[in-house]
Amino acid sequence: MSGRTHIFRIIINAAVFIILEVAALVMLTHNGEMQNIWISKGIHNVQSFLWGGAENIWSYFTLRRQNDELARENFRLTNALRRYGPEALRGTDSDSDSAVIGGYRYVMADAVKVSNNKQHNYLILNKGYEDGIEELSGVVTNSGVIGIIDAIGRHYSYARSFKNSGMVVSARIGKEGPVGEIMWDGMSSNGAVLREIPHHIVLHQGDTVYTSGFSAIFPPDIPLGTTGEATVVNGSTYNIKVTLFEDFSSIRYVTIVSNIDKEEIQELENADED
Repeated sequence: MSGRTHIFRIIINAAVFIILEVAALVMLTHNGEMQNIWISKGIHNVQSFLWGGAENIWSYFTLRRQNDELARENFRLTNALRRYGPEALRGTDSDSDSAVIGGYRYVMADAVKVSNNKQHNYLILNKGYEDGIEELSGVVTNSGVIGIIDAIGRHYSYARSFKNSGMVVSARIGKEGPVGEIMWDGMSSNGAVLREIPHHIVLHQGDTVYTSGFSAIFPPDIPLGTTGEATVVNGSTYNIKVTLFEDFSSIRYVTIVSNIDKEEIQELENADED
């Protein structure tokens, strides 16, 4: 019984304390203007803290949706820029993840996994054959070439990264300059080498390197990076260091690009080899 009496007294004391505190606050708000201001300010600070915290939590959980919307808008704007070039727009839908422009089909995709710390890096993308993706399609962003599709599943694709020893892309200095082959330097995160540039060409460090379009995979004029130091090879060509625009460590949204006439081009190339 003594235990219950002790608990009962604690409850009574706590109730009396709360009642007295509430009464004191009421007296302060009615009897002192300064105290009223302090109490109101305290209440507002607490409200601001709670509302701000709730807003931060809401912003965190809606960030993914906002990023997706921004990526879609960027995809539409990029296609609009392509549309005003010499290519003819053959079909697009502003609410779609795909567009067909100037002989190429563009499909927006998310990189759900990116490998960056190996010699044979890769990406997993959230688009597969049900989305119209084909093998040997290119993977690009507004800042460069990301890779090439090597395998396709129903809803996902496996792409060989540009940061992969052995992957070579046709590129040119400027939009009308000499054409060579660009590949990852195999060491740095944003370094590449442009090879087979003729020795007689006058070079300037800081020139922009673009895709040449001399392949059945990548469209022309995708900016890749800027030129740096050049080295003469065998007295006849240059190897030029290139600083890539793309930050491979932060890749999230990409575009899968397919040459609509790829099969016809490959048939002609195979016929020439025969």
